[in-house]
Amino acid sequence: MPDITLTTLNKLKQSGEKFACLTAYDALFAHLQSSAGVELLLIGDSLGMVLQGHDTTLPVTVEDMEYHTRAVKRGNQGALIMSDLPFMTCATLERALDASTRLMQAGAHVVKLEGAGWLAETISVLTRNGIPVCAHLGLTPQSVNVTGGYKVQGREETQARELLADAIALEQAGAALLLLECVPSSLAAEITRSVSIPVIGIGAGPDTDGQMLVMHDMLGLSTTGRLARFVRNFMPGQPDIPSAFKAYVAAVKAGEFPAAEHEF
Repeated sequence: MPDITLTTLNKLKQSGEKFACLTAYDALFAHLQSSAGVELLLIGDSLGMVLQGHDTTLPVTVEDMEYHTRAVKRGNQGALIMSDLPFMTCATLERALDASTRLMQAGAHVVKLEGAGWLAETISVLTRNGIPVCAHLGLTPQSVNVTGGYKVQGREETQARELLADAIALEQAGAALLLLECVPSSLAAEITRSVSIPVIGIGAGPDTDGQMLVMHDMLGLSTTGRLARFVRNFMPGQPDIPSAFKAYVAAVKAGEFPAAEHEF
């Protein structure tokens, strides 16, 4: 497929065609996923849990993210590459600029920041300096110790209004993408309608422009044997992993995933 860019994703949003996103951490799986039609590869700080064995994403460093971004870049076959800024790199503007520069030079096309409306200045400065940004709202795993665990965000009316306002403010600050994690489907749909930039959902229902899953989850791999409610295992019925990736892309494109049982 031709190289996917932010322009591609904006055109897909305008046309109403869904796009598929997965986490990738190395060259082999980046190659397999992008060859299967996955439009966006996320080097997520989730690698701290699924690769390094930590309980949270907090121990992941900029050096870790830089290493895995370089690996994904080598295997990628035209997908858009997005890399997470790890814990505390947005504490100051200087840290955010330094970490973003390193990840972009390692091969990222977009950096992803967890937070809320307070990220507006950082997003504005990064964008002005040629660094596209995805703003991550809703459940933000780097804040797990503040939120008290991995809980659905935006169930209460006040919190839902705040999330909507944050989404609009961060688009105005220059965010190129939004990612909504673990929010009620109705709220995700409202946010997607309210902004002009593409919105990616993970546990956010069927109405976002794109869908994201952690690769290990959608292959049914878990050290606990349990998968989150919003996850579907795409391996059953498939002869191999590349076929599972293709099945995931097809299900997203057809609007078959996520289904009602995956929603909050």
